[in-house]
Amino acid sequence: MMPDKRAPVIAVVGPSGVGKDSVLQAMCATDPSLRLVRRTITRAEDAGGEAFDAVDNHRFQEMVDAGSFALHWNAHGLRYGIPATINTLRQQAPAVLVNLSRGVLSEAEQAFGDLRVILLTARREILAQRLASRGRETRDEIERRLDRLSVCLPVGLRSVHEIDNSGALQSTVAAALAVFQPESA
Repeated sequence: MMPDKRAPVIAVVGPSGVGKDSVLQAMCATDPSLRLVRRTITRAEDAGGEAFDAVDNHRFQEMVDAGSFALHWNAHGLRYGIPATINTLRQQAPAVLVNLSRGVLSEAEQAFGDLRVILLTARREILAQRLASRGRETRDEIERRLDRLSVCLPVGLRSVHEIDNSGALQSTVAAALAVFQPESA
């Protein structure tokens, strides 16, 4: 049997406001050979936040039926998909980065094999400030998000690396890059 030559999938997960998108963008800026997978989401195109492909529920289901996704899931009343093109990217880059929901990590590990999880954390007060500055949620919605901080990762994941993103972005990025570039750590 031939060894798997595909690059690892680096899943960046964590609570809202922890800085997933900032870390992902900074990782790609630091190492331009990395590839960031753009998600498809059933969210309004002008909703802000990450760059994503907006579709309605009907179109999303058509894409599921056509096999357009390597992975898809529901979270927070929305549907998310990772395009099947991730498999091509894994043959062209040293690593492929994705923003995933914590609840879909077991399925992601089954789908991708070499999955390395970066669990971003930050102090509660930092998260509260970041969420408030986004201006997308009410105070009650922010409190509900903060109450979900203790959501655990699925048991049995092979590669999980917890990184505190309460401080300087550059420190977080260096630690994240070390997950698949240990020689440069």
